[in-house]
Amino acid sequence: MRLAELSARSGVSTATIKFYLREGLLHPGRRVTATQADYDEGHLRRLRLVRALIQVGRIPVSSAREVIAALQDERMDLHQRLGTATWALPHGPEPDETDPATEAARRTADALMERLGWHRDNACDRPSAAPAYGMLVTAIAALSRLGYPCDVEHLEPYARAAERIAVSDLDLVERCGTPDEQVEAAVALTVLYEPVLLSLRRLAEAEESRRRFDGK
Repeated sequence: MRLAELSARSGVSTATIKFYLREGLLHPGRRVTATQADYDEGHLRRLRLVRALIQVGRIPVSSAREVIAALQDERMDLHQRLGTATWALPHGPEPDETDPATEAARRTADALMERLGWHRDNACDRPSAAPAYGMLVTAIAALSRLGYPCDVEHLEPYARAAERIAVSDLDLVERCGTPDEQVEAAVALTVLYEPVLLSLRRLAEAEESRRRFDGK
Protein backbone atom coordinates (compact mmCIF):
# COMPACT_ATOMS: atom_id res chain seq x y z
CA MET A 1 0.00 0.00 0.00
CA ARG A 2 1.15 3.58 -0.58
CA LEU A 3 1.53 6.23 2.11
CA ALA A 4 -1.95 7.67 1.58
CA GLU A 5 -3.60 4.27 2.07
CA LEU A 6 -1.45 3.55 5.13
CA SER A 7 -2.60 6.87 6.55
CA ALA A 8 -6.26 6.16 5.80
CA ARG A 9 -6.16 2.65 7.30
CA SER A 10 -4.21 3.63 10.40
CA GLY A 11 -5.89 6.97 11.10
CA VAL A 12 -2.44 8.58 11.34
CA SER A 13 -1.75 11.62 9.17
CA THR A 14 0.88 11.35 6.45
CA ALA A 15 2.91 14.08 8.17
CA THR A 16 2.96 12.10 11.41
CA ILE A 17 3.91 8.90 9.59
CA LYS A 18 6.82 10.72 7.96
CA PHE A 19 7.86 11.99 11.41
CA TYR A 20 7.76 8.43 12.80
CA LEU A 21 9.89 7.28 9.86
CA ARG A 22 12.48 10.00 10.53
CA GLU A 23 12.57 9.15 14.24
CA GLY A 24 13.05 5.43 13.62
CA LEU A 25 9.72 4.47 15.16
CA LEU A 26 8.54 3.02 11.86
CA HIS A 27 10.76 0.99 9.54
CA PRO A 28 11.14 2.29 5.96
CA GLY A 29 8.86 1.01 3.25
CA ARG A 30 9.99 -0.80 0.12
CA ARG A 31 11.21 1.85 -2.32
CA VAL A 32 9.32 1.72 -5.66
CA THR A 33 10.37 5.06 -7.13
CA ALA A 34 12.70 7.85 -6.11
CA THR A 35 9.85 9.53 -4.22
CA GLN A 36 7.47 6.70 -3.32
CA ALA A 37 7.57 3.62 -1.11
CA ASP A 38 5.29 0.67 -0.57
CA TYR A 39 4.09 -0.34 2.92
CA ASP A 40 2.64 -3.58 4.26
CA GLU A 41 0.60 -4.95 7.16
CA GLY A 42 3.69 -4.86 9.38
CA HIS A 43 3.81 -1.09 9.03
CA LEU A 44 0.13 -0.87 9.91
CA ARG A 45 0.62 -3.01 13.01
CA ARG A 46 3.66 -0.96 14.08
CA LEU A 47 1.73 2.28 13.64
CA ARG A 48 -0.97 0.98 15.98
CA LEU A 49 1.70 0.18 18.57
CA VAL A 50 3.34 3.60 18.24
CA ARG A 51 -0.05 5.31 18.60
CA ALA A 52 -0.74 3.26 21.73
CA LEU A 53 2.61 4.24 23.22
CA ILE A 54 2.59 7.94 22.36
CA GLN A 55 -1.06 8.96 22.18
CA VAL A 56 -2.60 6.68 24.82
CA GLY A 57 0.36 5.95 27.07
CA ARG A 58 1.70 9.52 26.77
CA ILE A 59 5.18 8.07 26.34
CA PRO A 60 7.91 10.41 25.05
CA VAL A 61 9.27 9.69 21.60
CA SER A 62 12.68 8.85 23.07
CA SER A 63 11.15 6.17 25.32
CA ALA A 64 9.01 4.84 22.46
CA ARG A 65 12.20 4.51 20.42
CA GLU A 66 13.74 2.37 23.20
CA VAL A 67 10.69 0.12 23.20
CA ILE A 68 10.84 -0.29 19.41
CA ALA A 69 14.58 -1.07 19.57
CA ALA A 70 13.91 -3.81 22.11
CA LEU A 71 11.18 -5.28 19.94
CA GLN A 72 13.60 -5.54 17.03
CA ASP A 73 16.48 -7.13 18.96
CA GLU A 74 16.35 -10.72 17.77
CA ARG A 75 19.38 -11.69 19.88
CA MET A 76 17.02 -12.05 22.86
CA ASP A 77 14.34 -14.64 23.41
CA LEU A 78 10.69 -13.67 23.64
CA HIS A 79 10.74 -13.28 27.44
CA GLN A 80 13.81 -11.03 27.32
CA ARG A 81 12.44 -8.92 24.48
CA LEU A 82 9.15 -8.40 26.29
CA GLY A 83 10.94 -7.56 29.53
CA THR A 84 13.30 -5.10 27.89
CA ALA A 85 10.44 -3.41 26.05
CA THR A 86 8.25 -3.05 29.14
CA TRP A 87 11.31 -1.86 31.09
CA ALA A 88 11.44 1.16 28.81
CA LEU A 89 7.83 2.13 29.54
CA PRO A 90 7.28 5.00 32.01
CA HIS A 91 7.17 3.98 35.66
CA GLY A 92 6.38 5.63 38.97
CA PRO A 93 8.92 7.30 41.26
CA GLU A 94 11.90 5.33 42.54
CA PRO A 95 11.96 4.48 46.27
CA ASP A 96 13.20 7.32 48.46
CA GLU A 97 16.27 5.84 50.13
CA THR A 98 16.28 8.65 52.72
CA ASP A 99 12.81 7.60 53.92
CA PRO A 100 12.95 5.30 56.97
CA ALA A 101 9.86 3.52 55.68
CA THR A 102 11.62 2.41 52.49
CA GLU A 103 13.77 -0.35 53.99
CA ALA A 104 10.81 -1.88 55.82
CA ALA A 105 8.77 -1.65 52.61
CA ARG A 106 11.53 -3.45 50.72
CA ARG A 107 11.51 -6.27 53.27
CA THR A 108 7.73 -6.57 52.88
CA ALA A 109 8.01 -6.62 49.08
CA ASP A 110 10.71 -9.29 49.24
CA ALA A 111 8.67 -11.42 51.64
CA LEU A 112 5.62 -11.11 49.39
CA MET A 113 7.54 -12.11 46.29
CA GLU A 114 9.12 -15.03 48.11
CA ARG A 115 5.70 -16.27 49.18
CA LEU A 116 4.45 -15.95 45.60
CA GLY A 117 7.54 -17.55 44.08
CA TRP A 118 8.17 -14.48 41.92
CA HIS A 119 11.61 -13.26 40.80
CA ARG A 120 12.57 -9.67 41.47
CA ASP A 121 14.51 -9.35 38.20
CA ASN A 122 11.68 -10.89 36.23
CA ALA A 123 11.76 -8.38 33.43
CA CYS A 124 15.09 -9.26 31.83
CA ASP A 125 18.78 -9.67 32.55
CA ARG A 126 19.63 -6.42 34.33
CA PRO A 127 21.90 -5.78 37.32
CA SER A 128 19.17 -4.07 39.33
CA ALA A 129 15.58 -4.86 40.17
CA ALA A 130 12.82 -4.32 37.67
CA PRO A 131 11.16 -0.86 37.74
CA ALA A 132 7.86 -2.42 38.82
CA TYR A 133 9.59 -3.73 41.94
CA GLY A 134 10.69 -0.19 42.80
CA MET A 135 7.12 1.02 42.25
CA LEU A 136 5.88 -1.65 44.64
CA VAL A 137 8.38 -0.63 47.33
CA THR A 138 7.40 3.04 46.94
CA ALA A 139 3.69 2.20 47.21
CA ILE A 140 4.17 0.03 50.32
CA ALA A 141 6.25 2.76 51.97
CA ALA A 142 3.48 5.32 51.30
CA LEU A 143 0.84 2.99 52.81
CA SER A 144 3.01 2.44 55.84
CA ARG A 145 3.61 6.15 56.43
CA LEU A 146 -0.13 6.81 56.29
CA GLY A 147 -0.96 3.96 58.65
CA TYR A 148 -2.84 1.72 56.20
CA PRO A 149 -2.49 -2.08 56.13
CA CYS A 150 0.41 -3.13 53.94
CA ASP A 151 1.79 -6.39 55.29
CA VAL A 152 2.17 -9.55 53.23
CA GLU A 153 -1.23 -10.92 54.28
CA HIS A 154 -3.02 -7.78 53.09
CA LEU A 155 -1.06 -7.56 49.83
CA GLU A 156 -1.23 -11.20 48.83
CA PRO A 157 -4.86 -11.15 47.55
CA TYR A 158 -3.96 -8.29 45.20
CA ALA A 159 -0.93 -10.21 43.96
CA ARG A 160 -2.99 -13.36 43.37
CA ALA A 161 -5.50 -11.31 41.37
CA ALA A 162 -2.60 -9.88 39.37
CA GLU A 163 -1.41 -13.41 38.62
CA ARG A 164 -4.78 -14.26 37.11
CA ILE A 165 -4.72 -11.08 35.04
CA ALA A 166 -1.22 -11.92 33.79
CA VAL A 167 -2.44 -15.33 32.63
CA SER A 168 -5.27 -13.69 30.68
CA ASP A 169 -2.86 -11.13 29.22
CA LEU A 170 -0.40 -13.71 27.94
CA ASP A 171 -3.13 -16.05 26.73
CA LEU A 172 -4.22 -13.19 24.51
CA VAL A 173 -0.65 -12.49 23.40
CA GLU A 174 -0.04 -16.13 22.50
CA ARG A 175 -2.91 -16.02 20.05
CA CYS A 176 -0.91 -13.57 17.94
CA GLY A 177 1.10 -15.05 15.09
CA THR A 178 4.84 -14.42 15.02
CA PRO A 179 7.12 -13.61 17.99
CA ASP A 180 7.38 -10.03 16.71
CA GLU A 181 3.59 -9.71 16.71
CA GLN A 182 3.41 -11.25 20.20
CA VAL A 183 5.88 -8.78 21.71
CA GLU A 184 4.22 -5.83 20.00
CA ALA A 185 0.81 -6.97 21.24
CA ALA A 186 2.09 -7.48 24.78
CA VAL A 187 3.51 -3.96 24.97
CA ALA A 188 0.43 -2.37 23.38
CA LEU A 189 -1.91 -4.25 25.71
CA THR A 190 0.17 -3.26 28.73
CA VAL A 191 -0.45 0.37 27.84
CA LEU A 192 -4.05 0.02 26.65
CA TYR A 193 -5.37 -2.30 29.34
CA GLU A 194 -4.07 -0.43 32.40
CA PRO A 195 -6.89 2.16 32.13
CA VAL A 196 -9.33 -0.73 31.68
CA LEU A 197 -8.08 -2.38 34.88
CA LEU A 198 -8.32 0.88 36.82
CA SER A 199 -11.85 1.61 35.62
CA LEU A 200 -13.04 -1.94 36.29
CA ARG A 201 -11.65 -1.85 39.81
CA ARG A 202 -13.48 1.40 40.55
CA LEU A 203 -16.71 0.08 39.08
CA ALA A 204 -16.39 -3.14 41.08
CA GLU A 205 -15.75 -1.20 44.28
CA ALA A 206 -18.83 0.94 43.63
CA GLU A 207 -20.92 -2.19 43.10
CA GLU A 208 -19.56 -3.85 46.25
CA SER A 209 -20.17 -0.66 48.21
CA ARG A 210 -23.77 -0.58 46.98
CA ARG A 211 -24.21 -4.21 48.02
CA ARG A 212 -22.73 -3.69 51.47
CA PHE A 213 -23.65 -0.18 52.49
CA ASP A 214 -26.61 1.08 50.43
CA GLY A 215 -29.37 2.19 52.76
CA LYS A 216 -27.30 1.86 55.95
